[in-house]
Amino acid sequence: MFLALLILISCGGPVSTPAPSNQPYRYLALGDSYTIGESVSEEERWPNQLAALVDSSKEIDVTIIARTGWTTSELWEGIQAANPQGTYDMVSLLIGVNNQYRGYDINEYREEFKFLLEKAIEYAGGKPEHVIVLSIPDWGVTPFAWGRDSAQIAADIDAYNAINLEESKKAGVHYVDVSRKSRRRRSG
Repeated sequence: MFLALLILISCGGPVSTPAPSNQPYRYLALGDSYTIGESVSEEERWPNQLAALVDSSKEIDVTIIARTGWTTSELWEGIQAANPQGTYDMVSLLIGVNNQYRGYDINEYREEFKFLLEKAIEYAGGKPEHVIVLSIPDWGVTPFAWGRDSAQIAADIDAYNAINLEESKKAGVHYVDVSRKSRRRRSG
């Protein structure tokens, strides 16, 4: 629930005008394990929690295209396989932790992230104000990083996030920094 509230607060409330009353509000969440919610129930996934917070009086159709372990290129393959149709009222994008984890070239991440961001805007009907990009959380503060160089992980994540922030600003989409806040939350 923390992440869903953080997104809503950071964006100043719902990021798009609700669909006409006879149509459900359509939300597309693109990402990896952070988006799909590894080992959590469907209602505990942050996109579903966010949808529940946006407007409880409106039907919200949440579509999640995400898998544990996906990199930017694997997300694109997953999007192509899912073949989402139509325009979405809101689209979120959170991707890159697995690019960092696998040691992929950061310039490759920039190009692939930029491409995915352009696709997210297309799915939002060409409206960048209907797109939310989330920073990559720092897995170096989790038990999964035990025995690894957490300072280097943090530096790498910061470098990836500098790219997704820069590209988000250029595109005019909403950007939510969950990394810094989650680092503070876990340390305090």
